[in-house]
Amino acid sequence: MHRLVEDRKLFLGGVEIPFIKGLFGHSDADVLIHAIADALLGAISEGDIGEHFPDTDPKYANITGVELLERTYEIVKGKKFLINNIDAIVIAEEPKILPFKKQMQGRIAGVLEIGVERVSIKGKTSEKLGEIGQQQAIASFAIATLVKTSNKEKSKDV
Repeated sequence: MHRLVEDRKLFLGGVEIPFIKGLFGHSDADVLIHAIADALLGAISEGDIGEHFPDTDPKYANITGVELLERTYEIVKGKKFLINNIDAIVIAEEPKILPFKKQMQGRIAGVLEIGVERVSIKGKTSEKLGEIGQQQAIASFAIATLVKTSNKEKSKDV
């Protein structure tokens, strides 16, 4: 989850979303990409993005979510795993996710070298409850299924 703040661009799934606020963070604060990267790292028992790309390290200041996902994918490939699928949810009162869903799926699938049909993104609201419901934050959760391999097949061949 990241706070929504004034004077920041909003990025979700590697796509700039036109909105009156953006997400606050050390990076571009793309909560969807962060959730997917954490799911990938967790699936291969490699911790989380905070361990690999700490916000205390100046070299990661303003890094894009797409760059984080690319670097995460390199870790996944280095451990000889193939990505079977990604299933993610974005919880936001506004903006609506549906108009940007296909673009986000394409961006994520392209980085991870898998077919877009293997990337599921859903948008939900919190029914105006809590920080998300009051448009003070956006959250995202993701799961990833991977397959261990010893050869150099591309993930799209799974």
